[in-house]
Amino acid sequence: MDGIPTTTLEELAGRYEAFLFDVYGVLVHATGPLPGAAEALAWLRARGRPFFLLTNDASKLPERAAARYRGWGLPVEPEQIVPAGSLLAAHFRRHRLLGRPCAVLGTADSRAFVERAGGRVVPPEGDFEVLVVADQAGFPLLEGMDAALGGLVRRLDRGLPVHLVLPNPDLIYPKAEGFGITAGSIALVLEAALRRRYGRAAPRFRPLGKPRPGLFREALRRAGTRRAVVVGDQIETDVAGARAAGLDAALVTGGVARALPARGPRPAWLLPRLAPTNLGANTQV
Repeated sequence: MDGIPTTTLEELAGRYEAFLFDVYGVLVHATGPLPGAAEALAWLRARGRPFFLLTNDASKLPERAAARYRGWGLPVEPEQIVPAGSLLAAHFRRHRLLGRPCAVLGTADSRAFVERAGGRVVPPEGDFEVLVVADQAGFPLLEGMDAALGGLVRRLDRGLPVHLVLPNPDLIYPKAEGFGITAGSIALVLEAALRRRYGRAAPRFRPLGKPRPGLFREALRRAGTRRAVVVGDQIETDVAGARAAGLDAALVTGGVARALPARGPRPAWLLPRLAPTNLGANTQV
């Protein structure tokens, strides 16, 4: 792609001290691991190289996600997972949302993220001040969106404040059979409906996940080094987020990204194969 050099896992390990992996489309899809994922993580762990999984997913707590990934053969511990849902705690403190009534569109774990952040979860049909759109699963989609929209309109028509939060700004995610929509697309629909009624005064969602730098900064803090490389498959989230955080990115080819755009952020490397090229080698890097 446009003269960007290809690389291997071994070559990256010779340049960087830590690895920050995107999850969906790089290591797993909705029903299992992707080729080379288990081998790559095991190879890094055997060499004592820190790695972290950065995900815009806000539907699974780290302990649940780690158990799922280990069941798929990926050697991952909860502290190695940095999900967008974990950014809610700092956001709630910064915006003084502790104890406020929060409606959550998402799973039971999505609601747990909000509770751990200090929010008070109430049903979307109730009176809420904060709306968190965390995931497309875990609730009846159309009915949940209708209830959330109705609650927002009731408050806004009365001149009461609302706060809209979007941990996962992704519009689509890869599935074994193709792609599906996710929380970012739901937020777009709700924003469009609010603009229709309130025009420029309509509130907007505040996105937290990639390409914003929050996930990358937290992973670097845990890694204890800035000599890290981001491994992802999306230009708009992984590569753009890496560049915003001052990091190099290796783009996994064959995923969501089929071609580089004419403009915008560009990866430092192309990574055609996730697994080490020589699994039988015992050479330490």
